[in-house]
Amino acid sequence: MAALALLAVLALPAFAEGEKGEANITPQTTMKELRENPSIKGSGLYTYVYVWERDCGFLQNSKDNDTLQQVIGKQSVNSCVAGMNLIIETYNAGTQITYKLFTPEEIAQDKSRDHVELYYFPAEQPNAKYAVVLSGNALFYSGEMRGGVSTAWELHQRGYAVFALRYRIGKEAKDNAPLEDLGRAIQFITANAETFGVRTEDYALLGYSSGGQITGVFCGKELGYRNYNVPKPGVLLLVYPINNFYEAKPIYHLLLDTHGDGRRYYDKNISDCIDADYPPTYFWYARNDVMLMAFNYWQQGPALQQALAANGVPYQEHVYRCAQHGVGIGEGTDAEGWIKEAAAFWEAHTAP
Repeated sequence: MAALALLAVLALPAFAEGEKGEANITPQTTMKELRENPSIKGSGLYTYVYVWERDCGFLQNSKDNDTLQQVIGKQSVNSCVAGMNLIIETYNAGTQITYKLFTPEEIAQDKSRDHVELYYFPAEQPNAKYAVVLSGNALFYSGEMRGGVSTAWELHQRGYAVFALRYRIGKEAKDNAPLEDLGRAIQFITANAETFGVRTEDYALLGYSSGGQITGVFCGKELGYRNYNVPKPGVLLLVYPINNFYEAKPIYHLLLDTHGDGRRYYDKNISDCIDADYPPTYFWYARNDVMLMAFNYWQQGPALQQALAANGVPYQEHVYRCAQHGVGIGEGTDAEGWIKEAAAFWEAHTAP
């Protein structure tokens, strides 16, 4: 707990002084304009998508002239824009947005921990329920803006506090690092619940794609929340989750944990983590999801549904006709409105 006490005082450079930007982000705002907004810059929000933008200096400006709509996609851009303006307003009001989750000493031991951050979107009222959002990722892609910021806005509108987690991806995801990141995030929120104005119980984990796989494994016994001494999630909300990495498992092991042994998060199927004590689960996916097809469609949502039913876990499944992988909020697709349905499920299975 000493590390958590130190984490409570970790912060980005002081933001009480300095220039503040205007909440004037639109879908046509370019990435350069977004990053130059003093409040977005001061907030510490991570605004890159691909790891080579982050790691290769000559590529950091490669998307400067792309608009938010081009980067985020039309299905989520309106929610993302609203979320960006919320960040600006929150920052301008003197609230810290970004929190590091590891101490300088821990980062010195493993420099990849410096990339782990938690972005805070406070609720309007104290004692709120909170959600932790894990966006989808790949070995090279990170979706904090499309999945994190857009979802945070939608849930904020419904009275919740939201924390979007930037967790380790690609080669940095070895040794179950994403689970460590999520466990530390819940520890940090729990230890500072009064400061954040949130309850410690009845929280939701919301995961997109492979972020859904991580949250699903975290809800199980072997590698999950019990290992981090944190409260059980109130509900699990999954958006086109990867249940089973299927034939990609040995590839992940080769790339991430070549010389490691023991079970890794990507070896686990969510469906194999489910027992009678598993949190109530809401999930949706679509019949035309090419990504799920690539991992054997029937080993994805259908297998997850069968495991939930077999173990008597309360669940709600929605299979849409047309909503491709990566649509996020899903505006203009068959899945539009799913987040209202997910929030209703959350309320139905937790205390008022």
